[in-house]
Amino acid sequence: MQDFSGTWRLDFTRSKLHGPTPAGMLMRIEHRDPAFTQTIRLEYADGRSMQSVFEGTTTGEEFVNSVGGQTVRSRASWKDSELVIESWVDTGKRQLNFRDHWFLRGDTLIMEHRDDDLAGQIAVLERAPETAAKFDGAA
Repeated sequence: MQDFSGTWRLDFTRSKLHGPTPAGMLMRIEHRDPAFTQTIRLEYADGRSMQSVFEGTTTGEEFVNSVGGQTVRSRASWKDSELVIESWVDTGKRQLNFRDHWFLRGDTLIMEHRDDDLAGQIAVLERAPETAAKFDGAA
């Protein structure tokens, strides 16, 4: 098992994102296995920012979050040294399926979608402890 705790900054030059790209993305992960909380802060060129929180457990049991007004059902479990988070979102038109693989490569956090509705998306994040104060309620 890995510990993903910390504050992270997306490296846009090494990442491949689907959809609109924000000007900046920061992430805080609080991970005390089996529980984890992922807080994402998106920053836009016009000065706006948006923050979302995704909480779960690595036990394989289902958990539910609301992200961007959508209900997200998920299960997370370890596969070797990777945390695999599988999620389902019912858009009303169809059900989307996401399978996010989290793993560390040295001091770099990789979040990769390999075989789901976001296949090919990869987020490469570097530790950024200096950004911790940007999060609401940061310790």
